[in-house]
Amino acid sequence: MKLGLIAGNGRFPFLVLDAARAMGYDVTIVAIKEEASTEIDQAARAGSPPATVHWTSLGLLGAWLEIFNAAGVSRAVMAGQVKHTKIFGGIVPDLTALSVLTRLRSRNTDAIIAAVADVMRDHGVELVDSTALLQPLLAAPGVMTRRAPTEDENQDLMFGYRMADTIAGLDIGQTIAVKHRAVVAVEAMEGTDETISRAGHLAGPGVAIIKVAKPGQDMRFDVPIVGLATIQVMRSAGARLLSLDAGKALMFERHEMVSAADEFGIAIVGRPAAAKGTA
Repeated sequence: MKLGLIAGNGRFPFLVLDAARAMGYDVTIVAIKEEASTEIDQAARAGSPPATVHWTSLGLLGAWLEIFNAAGVSRAVMAGQVKHTKIFGGIVPDLTALSVLTRLRSRNTDAIIAAVADVMRDHGVELVDSTALLQPLLAAPGVMTRRAPTEDENQDLMFGYRMADTIAGLDIGQTIAVKHRAVVAVEAMEGTDETISRAGHLAGPGVAIIKVAKPGQDMRFDVPIVGLATIQVMRSAGARLLSLDAGKALMFERHEMVSAADEFGIAIVGRPAAAKGTA
């Protein structure tokens, strides 16, 4: 079995690589040189079977497809963040990437990556669910830490869900910070950690962080992701509560993340799918 891996930054590509090889996949990696860690080379060589790594620039979609076609890859996973600011600046597209632009109805992130997926399919490579190999890392419904939200925090969640779902539906961002039923900060292109830090600066301790999936979240890309670093940033900002959409958000370093949250008195909850849109 063959699988392509388009690697951006962070731990996501490494986890997908390990899981794919454990399931018997022969992995061909297209590493985005503006984003991916050089450690992916060592990880590719170290495992069994060894994976092959090809370094390419973000705008060279035609090169990605040539690599996958030559390797006999017909299914690929996109794993790892590509900073939104890089999508909108500094890219020199090849002719295949330019063909993506003709398919765009708008220039938001979802539209761009969905058009990329369509062009890849036209060239014989299907982009598949990026979480399919990592189901155990998806957020669970209910309280995942020793501490449950207080009544006041639950009121912040009920207030915030409606706001967060609306913002995510507009493809502005997937994270908001709430305190005392007021929106303190909204994520845009800066990312979750910067949003949390800004919220702590603006409102002080006690902020609730709500990270949601988009309505009709396409699990092939831009899946909500948190990890141990998220909890560390929350601690620094004085944030006390993190809410994720169960089954739609990945929790990297899950055990360490929950243990750290317990140590710092941070509650982590998963909003069940049935509750989405009811707040």
